[in-house]
Amino acid sequence: MCKYPNIKDASLVGSYPALVKSGGGYVWDDVLEYRVWCHPHNGAADTEDGEDYYYVFETYEDALAFSETNNGTESPLALIVQEEYIDEDAPGQYVHIKQQRLTEWPVEFLSRPKRNPDTIPNFLSPDAPSNRLDILRGLA
Repeated sequence: MCKYPNIKDASLVGSYPALVKSGGGYVWDDVLEYRVWCHPHNGAADTEDGEDYYYVFETYEDALAFSETNNGTESPLALIVQEEYIDEDAPGQYVHIKQQRLTEWPVEFLSRPKRNPDTIPNFLSPDAPSNRLDILRGLA
């Protein structure tokens, strides 16, 4: 059994833009691909004239195996899509954004349940628990 979710559409792996947001948004809708970034200055093969580059994978396990057996690589990241997300411009100042966004996340964030129609409204509710993150963790 896979430790992290399956990707949304294998036929689209590798077709997404390299430059996307990084982290944030608190919720996720789908995993699009897993990525492993390679850094020649840290010992990765120099295939891009000294520039950083990445490989894409359909599974976390394949991405992890690659990162563990190649020099100069980062741990796998998940490219996710957020159809809606929570913006936090200042600590504790949350805004519900209803706009699609692509972002790279540490795979550990995928242990949170997928967003459902109630996740963000419950998070923003005046009746939310004192630790709102429990909603995102599926604990409240």
